[in-house]
Amino acid sequence: MTDLYLVRHGETEWNRQRRIQGLTDIPLNDTGREQARLTGMLLARRPITRVVASPLGRARETAEIISAELGLGEPELREAFVERNYGDAEGLDFHEIDVRYPDGVEVPGRESREEVAARVIPALQSLAAEHPGEAIVVVSHGGAIRAALMTAEPRRGFGPITNGSVHSFHVADADLRLVAFNDPIELAAVDPRSGDIGLQNAVEARE
Repeated sequence: MTDLYLVRHGETEWNRQRRIQGLTDIPLNDTGREQARLTGMLLARRPITRVVASPLGRARETAEIISAELGLGEPELREAFVERNYGDAEGLDFHEIDVRYPDGVEVPGRESREEVAARVIPALQSLAAEHPGEAIVVVSHGGAIRAALMTAEPRRGFGPITNGSVHSFHVADADLRLVAFNDPIELAAVDPRSGDIGLQNAVEARE
């Protein structure tokens, strides 16, 4: 069995402005760096062996900060853990989404949640198979993490996926099992400045 700790990256300015990021490579802001540092300190309570991340800058820098707090080396980057592609909606805020793509209007180029799951879940399974018995941090994005959560427990409703939050899974024989949504180690990290993807991303808020 392998333990996976899925972490959402720290805050960016587009998160703060409630703009959809997706594959747009927006860096962390100072709040996001502090969130990453605090998350790293909390994860140090667990026997983490390695850190893996999406190559997008906000996830990579979050992973680097966490890895430094854990005393580990440079994080490994894996393309499968990038954020959902929101197509032509990227860069738009809630008002702009409502004007350009009102309810029922498809956003061109948007990756479906099923498509996100089809790349994220096999990548998590492969990571676990490569490192049996380890405890691994995977720094990713709200849309990607939501796909993993809904695959593991499709009938469950999930609350906010905030910047810097931790969601823990066990993987055994390719079976992905959710252990804790907002893992208890994250309770001390609750910060009123931490934004939920549903409040930051108009497409996620609709689904």
